[in-house]
Amino acid sequence: MNTLKRAFDFYINASIHVALAVCALVGITAWELNFEVSYYLLGFVFFGSISGYNFVKYAKVAGLHHRSLTRSLKLVQLFSFISLGGFVFCAFQLSLAVFYMAAIFGGLTFLYAVPFSRRRNLRAFSGVKIFVVALVWAGVTVFIPWSFTTGVQALDIGLTFFQRFLIIIVCTLPFEIRDLPYDAASLRTLPQQFGIKRVKLFGASLLVVASLLELFKSELLPSHALSLWFTCLLILLLLLVATKNQGKYFASFWVEAIPLFWCGLFLSLTMLFITLIQYKVQKKGCRF
Repeated sequence: MNTLKRAFDFYINASIHVALAVCALVGITAWELNFEVSYYLLGFVFFGSISGYNFVKYAKVAGLHHRSLTRSLKLVQLFSFISLGGFVFCAFQLSLAVFYMAAIFGGLTFLYAVPFSRRRNLRAFSGVKIFVVALVWAGVTVFIPWSFTTGVQALDIGLTFFQRFLIIIVCTLPFEIRDLPYDAASLRTLPQQFGIKRVKLFGASLLVVASLLELFKSELLPSHALSLWFTCLLILLLLLVATKNQGKYFASFWVEAIPLFWCGLFLSLTMLFITLIQYKVQKKGCRF
């Protein structure tokens, strides 16, 4: 049992769970907008998410306590270096357009962790943290796959990006509620400024907007629309039950598993609709 728990903690702490969630969102973008994504792009996003996320989480700790790192943190550090190698390998298999697009969001991630103005990073600027996170997630999971293809309407890309941006903001709110007792007052996070109840109302409003935006796309894809609306409902439920004293894995596992749930639901509904269409076609053919 202890071995399983250590393996699960490594899965969370090494950002594997986060990386799979990012890849799931990339897949949703590709399936929604009907274009193919190569395994190299998925590897690029997966390994890049691990190395980038772990850099943000552990760079300061590793720098201050590099001689006294715990065994688990050393393993995370080693895994991050291996992932960085996978990221570089996959990067060389992709076009320059993908690389340039990724460089923009990689730069934001770097500035999120590394001080650049008066010894402050982006995270330290009042009220900025949640929007930087949402911008990077939305950009990586929408614009990077888009740069890999052609022929997709700019309107649909814009709406998908804005939807993803709003959804990621709401998914980040349980983390901000969890960190409320620990965040410095200077961060001025949304829960600090407006309180938990108002933040939950704000999150619910953003989910309504994200859901309604689906109606303005050039084509309403039933499997994507239904999976999006069900996912928004799930996010709302998790947001409503989020507290300052939430369980250890509530945000780091369950909330971050939302993209995986969304991806699975989207695929399941797609297969269901395909099966129903095939059944109707066969039934209609039998009449003749």
